[in-house]
Amino acid sequence: MRTVTGPTDRVVIVGAGLGGLACALHLAGAGRAVTVLEKESEPGGRAGRLRLHGYEFDTGPAVFTMPELVDEALAAVDEKLADWVELLPVDPAYRAHFPDGSTLDVIADPPRMAAEVARVCGLREAEGYLRFVDHARRLWELERRDFIERNLDSPRDLLTGNLFRLVLAGGFGRLQRKVDRYLRDPRTRRVFSFQALYAGLAPHDALGLYAVIAYLDAVRGVWFPRGGIHAIPRALAAAAGRHGVVFRYDTTVSSVDIAHGRATGVVTAAGERIPADVVVLNPDLPVAYRDLLGQEPRPLRPSPSAVVLHIGSTQRYGRIAHHNLHFGRSWRGTFDEVIRAGRLMSDPSLFVSNPTRTDPALAPPGREAYYVLAPVPNLVTGYRDWHAGLAERYAQELVATLEARGYVGFGAGVQVSRIVTPADWAAAGMAAGTPFAAAHTLFQTGPFRPPTLHSGLSNVVFVGSGTQPGVGVPMVLISGKLAAQRVTG
Repeated sequence: MRTVTGPTDRVVIVGAGLGGLACALHLAGAGRAVTVLEKESEPGGRAGRLRLHGYEFDTGPAVFTMPELVDEALAAVDEKLADWVELLPVDPAYRAHFPDGSTLDVIADPPRMAAEVARVCGLREAEGYLRFVDHARRLWELERRDFIERNLDSPRDLLTGNLFRLVLAGGFGRLQRKVDRYLRDPRTRRVFSFQALYAGLAPHDALGLYAVIAYLDAVRGVWFPRGGIHAIPRALAAAAGRHGVVFRYDTTVSSVDIAHGRATGVVTAAGERIPADVVVLNPDLPVAYRDLLGQEPRPLRPSPSAVVLHIGSTQRYGRIAHHNLHFGRSWRGTFDEVIRAGRLMSDPSLFVSNPTRTDPALAPPGREAYYVLAPVPNLVTGYRDWHAGLAERYAQELVATLEARGYVGFGAGVQVSRIVTPADWAAAGMAAGTPFAAAHTLFQTGPFRPPTLHSGLSNVVFVGSGTQPGVGVPMVLISGKLAAQRVTG
């Protein structure tokens, strides 16, 4: 593994997202003097907080899995997650709603889930589900140590015994084809393959190794931090501050100071120069290259984007769970519209989170908070001008779709709302207007994904979803550890 050369005592981290915070904790635990510079007034990055008239909304991730990775970062400074955040189990992890009116609860307990699958789809499908769980668990065991929680500098780094085992397990085949070997009902096939979209791909294009995403939430479990997912970065920042990490909020970094092939510090928008032995960059990777390093990034295929509606409402619905998947009749065609054709979904599949079912304090008494996510094209393949009229019109279409799918009176119950479009993601510093970074195609995965250490600047390190291992809260937390390892060796 390549590591930072030269002194590493003083580290400046640009950005207090989850990856930057995890990196700060690992570095503080290793004795480095760490300063975190954040342009916003609080930590979180994409896992931020929107406050509207007594409602509180998570602005980024809505699903929280693998809390042990947060514990690992905190353990670097002898802290425990349980001392900072109360985690509430989300059971079921999801409720899937299908066009024929049926529902399937996704329960992160294989025996109970098998009984649920048998209830909805029959005993034979339940048996297939259990075989799929064994398969996905095996993939996770093969991938985690050698390919996910490891800095990869070259394709040669893949040459381990587990690579051969991963090939034999079908990790490099197509995800949908692999899922279909175990599951026959179109409903279960969707429930255990839609996660490919988290990796920026359709299930029929994604590699089979991404079955681990379904394993992490549908089998390992989903939790909700009291106070929302934003409570996680708040806790990480507070713990880091307790152990000597210096945070400077409302501080925008305009460039990295470079001399003789090394970063010597950073320059703020106010003109202040802050010296550093190592600079860690948490902004979206293409933006970090262009705006902070003045370099042209390697061209990467971006993931599709999303429109998110944050809605505070008087309406409550008894048939939904905390997390809900609403599938349209179309499946492959939906992905083709969004990813290939760059069009909005004609028969949308939607994700709806109702976090006040678990934590009522996120809304005024007797009110509900909703987070509605619709996959849409990014700004490269789709609309480049998300003007107010288009955004409002599409939001109305989504509300009408939900009302047609059982959310009676949803529009009439709206008290407050905020629409977030690809244009808003771009304005927040996300390349191609997507919060999901580069798609996990074969040649944007593992050692082919941009590494955590700059190839030419020996003391510039990257962290976040644009670098290794990739997209999603667990992967971003792991990237924080990998980035710290580049510094500490």
